[in-house]
Amino acid sequence: MNVLFVSIDSLSRHFLEVYPEIGVEFDVETDNLDRFAERAAVFDTHYAGSLPCMPARREWLTGTREFLWRPWGPVEPFDDTLPRLAREDGVATQLVTDHYHYFQHGSHGYFEDFNGFEFVRGHEYDAWRTAPRRPDERLLAQSTTRGSPDPDDVGFMNRAQYARNVADFEDESDFFAPQVFDATAQWVRDNRERDRWFCYVDSFDVHEPFHVPEPYASMYTDEDPTDSDLVNWPYYGRVDRGQSELTDRQLDFVRAQFAGKVTMVDRWFGRVLDALDETGAWSDTMVVVTADHGHYLGEHGWVGKPQAPMYNTLVHTPLFVHHPDAARADERVDALTSAVDLYGTMLDELGVEADHRHSRSLSPLLHGERDEHRDRAIYGYWGSSVNVTDGEYTYLHPCDESVDAACHSTEMMNALGPFQPREPEFDAEAGEFLPYTESPVWRWSTYATGRHDDPMLFDVSADPEQETDLAGEGREEEDRMRSLLVDALDHLDAPASQYERLDLAR
Repeated sequence: MNVLFVSIDSLSRHFLEVYPEIGVEFDVETDNLDRFAERAAVFDTHYAGSLPCMPARREWLTGTREFLWRPWGPVEPFDDTLPRLAREDGVATQLVTDHYHYFQHGSHGYFEDFNGFEFVRGHEYDAWRTAPRRPDERLLAQSTTRGSPDPDDVGFMNRAQYARNVADFEDESDFFAPQVFDATAQWVRDNRERDRWFCYVDSFDVHEPFHVPEPYASMYTDEDPTDSDLVNWPYYGRVDRGQSELTDRQLDFVRAQFAGKVTMVDRWFGRVLDALDETGAWSDTMVVVTADHGHYLGEHGWVGKPQAPMYNTLVHTPLFVHHPDAARADERVDALTSAVDLYGTMLDELGVEADHRHSRSLSPLLHGERDEHRDRAIYGYWGSSVNVTDGEYTYLHPCDESVDAACHSTEMMNALGPFQPREPEFDAEAGEFLPYTESPVWRWSTYATGRHDDPMLFDVSADPEQETDLAGEGREEEDRMRSLLVDALDHLDAPASQYERLDLAR
């Protein structure tokens, strides 16, 4: 069996027609994702686990429930990565991506185990080009709500980087998703004769900036996409105040550009489907399509992916799985599943035996051997709230910001830098602190964050948009969901610091 694994960063499921329970104010063209969904098992109750970007990828590629022990960081020496295990079992492995975080300091170990990789340069803050010094003024202006900035201003320099990177783009094929999916289609054609292969396609689109060429820029808006008063790269935060504040007109435009990027990604994803058609690879290839998380575009008053509260907009993610021999190949699957489960699933279907760590293979679901999968799934950012769902209710449990969180890693620094200790000099100890390995790691404490003060409870089966918070009403579901959360922490043997900062009894 071959495996083609496609992750589409920040793809919000309510922009997809195949998930109609919550829609957007306009119909978004996703003909190829719809086409793929017709031959795939469509998972209706799939949830993210560890957020954001690299923590999600550690779940997918190592089967590790990351966020209870550490934030953004590298593959650890004691991790068994999927590409390494597959390669050692004779599987040809390839990564195709424009996700530049793989190549930043502090997030290494993710691409090194593939037989080959193709890196499309230039997305977001990728430190690629230094010229022109003054790139497109309109693009610079749309990258902020503060008017046209100086591209040499240190506080704005990262956003000016993107404008430099795309300065010589002439047509649609120059953009990132077109390059990624075109390269993938060619790889599928070139490697058709291999006995077994694993290709991981990590498309950074539809991630911001929501900058797209025509016809996509005008597809879902009547605005002039070149108007410098509009925004295609909003800051994270509340839409009604602060640096992230947006007018209704600006927010409508942001949604339209996001939708345009979804359609552009979809159209070029279609090139991959065409390659599978041409090579006949459907008959011996499992194809998995998912997203690491969604993206707030005004829902609940937020934009971006702030750490809390973690509504379903961010964490209820799409998942489609085509399997040529599965009993449930073209059915809806309502069993509760989690992002970390993809690791064990792909190993099983590649025929590679390995310990799945925190992952539970979806293969029994796909092959009709069982109907249920998990009774709970937890998700969150390291150092923030910890949340749980049973598929019908979601329970968002806040943390005490005055209580530090413990970070565990073989490395003392990480790629983003916001999770460093409070003081320049700090105490760190080494020891066997992780329940899933005997390898020693460093452990140190640093600050925690939270954006809601009280527990929140939602009946998502009856209230999918999570408009009515049921917490504090004395409902038995709140006690039951809190117990589910504690059970999940107990089962994973979570650090003692988590119970303290969450004010939960072990």
